[in-house]
Amino acid sequence: MDTILVMAAGVAVGRFFPAKYRKQNEWVQLACTLLLIFSMGLGLGQQPDFFSDLAALGLSSLLFFLLPTAGSVAAVWLLTRRRGGPAHGRPASAPQPESGAPRPRVGDPMMFFALGAVGLGLVCGAVSPLAAALAPVRDGAQWILYLLMFCVGISVGGQRGVLASLRRHSAQILLVPLGVIVGSLAGGGLCGLLLRMPLREALSIGGGLGWYSLAGVSVSSAAGVTVGSIAFLSNLLREIGAFLLIPLVARRVNACACIAVAGATSEDTTLPMILRYTDGETAVLSVLNGVICSAFVPVLLSLCY
Repeated sequence: MDTILVMAAGVAVGRFFPAKYRKQNEWVQLACTLLLIFSMGLGLGQQPDFFSDLAALGLSSLLFFLLPTAGSVAAVWLLTRRRGGPAHGRPASAPQPESGAPRPRVGDPMMFFALGAVGLGLVCGAVSPLAAALAPVRDGAQWILYLLMFCVGISVGGQRGVLASLRRHSAQILLVPLGVIVGSLAGGGLCGLLLRMPLREALSIGGGLGWYSLAGVSVSSAAGVTVGSIAFLSNLLREIGAFLLIPLVARRVNACACIAVAGATSEDTTLPMILRYTDGETAVLSVLNGVICSAFVPVLLSLCY
């Protein structure tokens, strides 16, 4: 809720934000995004069992990342392809934003920056002296997120007609989170069949929707450490993978499908990537999707056990 309020403040400022400083605002967003990804990798690298768990459970975790994500993208695409609404029917590389708004570019290196940031964070976290020296970055991650959300709000507020457009399509706003939830559960169930895993365990892993911390803890307490580790790693891969997949999905599918890739993280950490490759209207829809999905994750996990 705090991040949404901070973003709302940014939207209000964005209505009056000078256009000549929009580029600087984009650079701040980029720096904050990479710092947050680095901080994520730093925290993971400090966990003593992370690398061993990744090696032992990597294949199952990868499958539980790929199929629920693919299911979400397919479900959202089916629900939005024939309906009017936010970012309907056009690739995210096609919108014509206002002057100064972020635009996707062929060969944009952002996905490589993201991958490099998380890799560097993992390495630094595994080296104790470096991890200790970089502790302020990890401890200050929440403040970095606040700054990021404020700057994203400025970008959204600077684009005219976004909120009015969403009001026109208010009945369809629930289609994206519906597709994310149904597609993730369907993908999780399919993983369970392929891996001969009990259905409720498979559904609980897919029902994490990218919220790896909650999924890992909740599933571990209900189904054991092994299943909980798969839940943690697969949903972590979904958040990290979103930074790499959003540009591809934006160009090949549509803007709403970008939100499906991110799942519950579409309201905060992956939001700048969605804004970068789509538009302000889709960014607002992304926040709403993240709020709804995050609210449903505890419900889904509790229904499985």
